[in-house]
Amino acid sequence: MNFDRRSFLKAGAASLASMAMPGMAAGNKLPHFAPKAKSVIFLHMVGAPSQLDMFDYKPELEKWDGKDAPEELYKGKKFAFITGVPKMMASPYKFKKHGESGQYMSELLPNLSKCVDDMAFIRSVHTKEFNHAPAQLQFHTGLNRQGNPSLGSWMSYGLGSNNKNLPPFVVMVSGAMPGAGAQLWNNGFLPSVHQGVEFRSKGDPVLFLSDPKGMSRQHRRDIVSDINALNRESYRKSRDAEVQTRISQYNLAYRMQDSVPELTDIKNEPEHVRKLYGDNLFGKHCLQARRLAEKGVRFIELYNATWDHHSNLDTALPRKCKEVDQGVAALLTDLKQRGMLEDTLVVWAAEFGRTPMLQAESGTGVKSKSGRDHHKDAFTIWMAGGGIKGGVSYGTTDDMGYYINENPVEIRDVHATIMHQMGLKHEDVSFRYMGLDQRLTGVEEAHILHDILA
Repeated sequence: MNFDRRSFLKAGAASLASMAMPGMAAGNKLPHFAPKAKSVIFLHMVGAPSQLDMFDYKPELEKWDGKDAPEELYKGKKFAFITGVPKMMASPYKFKKHGESGQYMSELLPNLSKCVDDMAFIRSVHTKEFNHAPAQLQFHTGLNRQGNPSLGSWMSYGLGSNNKNLPPFVVMVSGAMPGAGAQLWNNGFLPSVHQGVEFRSKGDPVLFLSDPKGMSRQHRRDIVSDINALNRESYRKSRDAEVQTRISQYNLAYRMQDSVPELTDIKNEPEHVRKLYGDNLFGKHCLQARRLAEKGVRFIELYNATWDHHSNLDTALPRKCKEVDQGVAALLTDLKQRGMLEDTLVVWAAEFGRTPMLQAESGTGVKSKSGRDHHKDAFTIWMAGGGIKGGVSYGTTDDMGYYINENPVEIRDVHATIMHQMGLKHEDVSFRYMGLDQRLTGVEEAHILHDILA
């Protein structure tokens, strides 16, 4: 295949630039203090699963099942879909205590239930948003609008890369895209080197990773060298920092052509390990997340979609739980067996929770096809590993699971705690933009959740 430099620059530069995706080669940086965690694996359940049917056991709800909700739970409140006087709905699923710690979990998660002694449940998280996209942005960027850097981008900015051949921030999506889309792993106003890189499940793991047919590795290397020479000349004239970013992106993209395919191909994992994670896409993503953490990637986020159960909770929720239960339990088990859980922080979260009132099909009150509406005032997330105490709970909700009783947790508190475990002072990780020193945790006070730290 004959490519002279001029014809490449006219026809091929755009393709290689696309391959050189943002979020690469940020360089290693020292944390503010000795970290407890080297990597974060963030499991985001898109659509918000019902905490009341999985993690937050409320036996009092059984007495109210099918009855009109008390006025204080709906009067003057805004919901996404509930109108009128709603009925209460107890969980149709059995809960029991698990592990030495005696933490409650429902029958929907039989594999994950075996891991409760490594998990810290935070049962009193709340948010200001009750619609999906703004709430997803709030949880990932600290604000409910587009244009701000994600948590993973702040990790990349604060700590850089731990592996010169891989991006510091990797994303994998199973199912539909989240409502807020790729804004959830966007670099915002941070330099583009800190944008998350999506690893895909079909074709090239990263877009344009493969060389065009007939192009040799040496030819590709020559092209990258020539483009970087032009970029260095451009930087000499403009002193634009983004030009230097572009140079590092091209170099890392070239190295990733070798490192990424090998890393994402799990066939070289022993059969018993692959069997541990299961054979569905989410389980494979969990296994790939462990491999990425092993290679020093700072922040790995797995999105799993379609947890938005406004109806058919009796069939849809068990199906979704079965889809993720084995993979998440395998991830915790595998990390622990390898001695990696102690310095890998695993976070399970969603954008908000679900109401204790049923949302009936077409407002009919028919329970057999009912679900739960969005609930922003109290929901459960959990953390494990990375210096987190196992087998504990923090915060409580009332007997209905509607209001927070003690230890309310803001989204910025979650962010501050994650950053702390990675050795970062959240107050000191800032970026000058629009004349202000911007931070992930914003200007309001954020609290590290010391009670769940080992």
